[in-house]
Amino acid sequence: MTQKHKIQLFEDQKIRTVWDDELEEWYFSIVDVCGVLTEQNTSRGASTYWAVLKSRMLEEGAGELLTKCKQLKMRAADGKMRSTDAADTAQMFRIIQSIPSKKAEPLKQWMALVAKERLDQMSDPELSINQAIRDWQRKGYSESWINNRVKSIEVRKGLTDEWERAGVQQGQEYASLTDIITREWSGKTTRQYKQFKGLKKESLRDNMTNTELILNMLAESAATDLSKEKNPQGYSQSAKIAKKGGSVAKAARDKLESQLGHSVISPTKAADYLLPAGDVQALPEDGQ
Repeated sequence: MTQKHKIQLFEDQKIRTVWDDELEEWYFSIVDVCGVLTEQNTSRGASTYWAVLKSRMLEEGAGELLTKCKQLKMRAADGKMRSTDAADTAQMFRIIQSIPSKKAEPLKQWMALVAKERLDQMSDPELSINQAIRDWQRKGYSESWINNRVKSIEVRKGLTDEWERAGVQQGQEYASLTDIITREWSGKTTRQYKQFKGLKKESLRDNMTNTELILNMLAESAATDLSKEKNPQGYSQSAKIAKKGGSVAKAARDKLESQLGHSVISPTKAADYLLPAGDVQALPEDGQ
């Protein structure tokens, strides 16, 4: 299961969700939904309510429904990833029916809309890009940065399409090739780069400066062009191409820094200069 985490807002209340790429389903934190419907002010109160409700549902013969719910890792209030009971949209609807609340119907309508929007975005990727642009605008990113970020998505897609053609396996191999490219031009692996900027689960690209984005695009675009020219097969050959692509951006970086007199690899992250923008979060990318 490829998981993509996102905090979503229902009437300004946070509900943690996870998108399952394989099943094409959103999974919702049951505790968060219980908190919204019962207007519990603390996660402890919502957790207690869910424990009592779960026991009652078992007594009422809903054991099959409860066994189909998943235990997924979600970020807790203390910032740590903890196992949390989660349900898909249909399962969540059945659980909501057991909770007397005036918010039950509005919440079900909201959940149905969340599911529909995601499926619409999958059938028309442009909708997903447009949503991301609106999110970046709300966060206060400049138009030039947004234009570069959108272009970086196109470049990244071209590279991953080329990796797929070469027989590279999605997941760990994509992440490893991304590390090779990133390390070659920046001197840091993806993890080291994120640590340098003080990031945890945030997207590295969403926290790059314009110059960093451009250099990263150059590295990935060069790797794509070289791969098309050299026609590598499998991970090992693609890794050599990835290193060469990164070296193209490294040469450009060295030339620029020699003129500037300082490094363009910046510890600055988006939170250092953008206005607070709630909890809208971009979905993570492959390997970053």
